[in-house]
Amino acid sequence: MSSDSLLAPRVLAVASHVVSGNVGNKVAVFVLQSLGFEVAALNTVQFSNHTGYMQWTGTRATAQEITDLYNGLKQSYLDDFDMMLSGYIPGAEGVTAVGNIAKGLKEKFQNSPGKFFWVLDPVMGDNGKLYVAPEVVPAYKALLPYADLILPNQFEAEQLSDVKIVDMDSLTQAIQVLHEKFNIPHIIITSVSFTTPDHPPSHLSVVGSTMTSDHKARTFKIVFPSIDCYFCGTGDMFGALITSRIREAASAVPGLRSRASWVSDDDVAATDLPLARAAEKVLASMHQVLAKTRDAMPEVMERTWALLQTDDRNDEKKAHYVKSKAAELQLVTNLDSLRSPSISFSAMKN
Repeated sequence: MSSDSLLAPRVLAVASHVVSGNVGNKVAVFVLQSLGFEVAALNTVQFSNHTGYMQWTGTRATAQEITDLYNGLKQSYLDDFDMMLSGYIPGAEGVTAVGNIAKGLKEKFQNSPGKFFWVLDPVMGDNGKLYVAPEVVPAYKALLPYADLILPNQFEAEQLSDVKIVDMDSLTQAIQVLHEKFNIPHIIITSVSFTTPDHPPSHLSVVGSTMTSDHKARTFKIVFPSIDCYFCGTGDMFGALITSRIREAASAVPGLRSRASWVSDDDVAATDLPLARAAEKVLASMHQVLAKTRDAMPEVMERTWALLQTDDRNDEKKAHYVKSKAAELQLVTNLDSLRSPSISFSAMKN
């Protein structure tokens, strides 16, 4: 929470919604509220459950519906947001509509540097594949110059930078292109996976950078053990946590929050950047929550099988549903991990 006000910061969270489970805004709202933020949730999707279950019901919001919902907020003077976090948006027109909301907020506070901060997660695909229409990529590229912090994964960073990422050198090149071409102040590439002597196959990393005044990258990386389990909603949890922690880290530096995009002086080393400090806390919380979710999976599966009242555990369809439910992020029982993780990771120069 901001040290210069007794009021909680207000965040507009734009992402998907599920009736049951923890992905999209179901994660973002809970995490941000748990860390002291007021959250307005603009849901781009309303599904019964996440798509990893392989069956779901529900609807996607049109670009016009997204615009109408936000216009309703403006009409009631409820658009006094300090930050915005955007995640999954269906379709290129929807991406443009959300971008127009962010642009409007940027313009509203253009005479108050640092007053508004947009965290953009350009959700497009993973593992070498797009799971959105191809026209979504240029729609996101058009919005990049307005974002303060972007959170692409390795594949999405390739799509946005047009740099094929095969190692740390090409990853750094991609980050440099994003800083220079799109004037993006802060970048974190999530889920980076390379095998090097200091980065064994059992580990993942995030690589981040805050640009200097002449758009040069200041890259750091944080290496952490991978957890051999598939979870949905991890990107949404990362986005919500980093939204909170970057504001906290910037607030700890006198005067930084009154600068455009909270960009540190050029003499601040990569590992001392508020972005690095924020990412350290984020990864500690995430690793702890994911480990505890994994540990709770057998109990969730046993309880779910018991409710199904069947002895046939070889039914692949039912087994998939049971496993998917067990892999839902355990957030409510792990508030301490979100707020004050007991483990730590350290940023190192990339």
